[in-house]
Amino acid sequence: MPKLWTQTIEEHRRTVHDAILEAAWQLVAEHGLLAVTMSQIAEKAGIGRATLYKYFPDVEAILYASHQRHVAGHLHHLAELRDGGGDPAERLEAVLHAYAMIAYRREQHGTEEMGALLHRGDHVSRAQQQLVGLIEDVLREVAAAGELRDDVAPDELASYCLHALGAAGSLSSQAAVQRLVTVTLAGLHRQR
Repeated sequence: MPKLWTQTIEEHRRTVHDAILEAAWQLVAEHGLLAVTMSQIAEKAGIGRATLYKYFPDVEAILYASHQRHVAGHLHHLAELRDGGGDPAERLEAVLHAYAMIAYRREQHGTEEMGALLHRGDHVSRAQQQLVGLIEDVLREVAAAGELRDDVAPDELASYCLHALGAAGSLSSQAAVQRLVTVTLAGLHRQR
């Protein structure tokens, strides 16, 4: 098969795959997890049911794939902030603020049944490990700059950050999220 043809087929498959994920996510947001059917997803994605079944066996598999893509996007964004410009303390604050906003938005848009379905499995534990490593990386840079407390190891501080900022999901406003980030950062700095 010519290379151009192969690329075109792969692009088409990726486009259909993405349309399915987006359609399912929108339908769940509109109608709830238990009300969405494969027929509705196919119609919303603009494809036939037979085509849909070539990509996914059921609604749960679609939502699982969509969640994996969503988590990967968050990790990519956090890694960009970690690797971005500015001094290590600024990048740490950017990463922690972004993570807190992810936790805040997750609770604002999620449901208990959705969380139970999507927050299980190996992809979640792998993502959690990546997240800890990402925060540890920037904490080590802050430590090298002499701005991080030295009585607690960076891996423990990364865990502290994740647990503290996970509470952002229960807050009522973005201003409250920012205050939580400020308090979390204060716990990381070297005592003077």
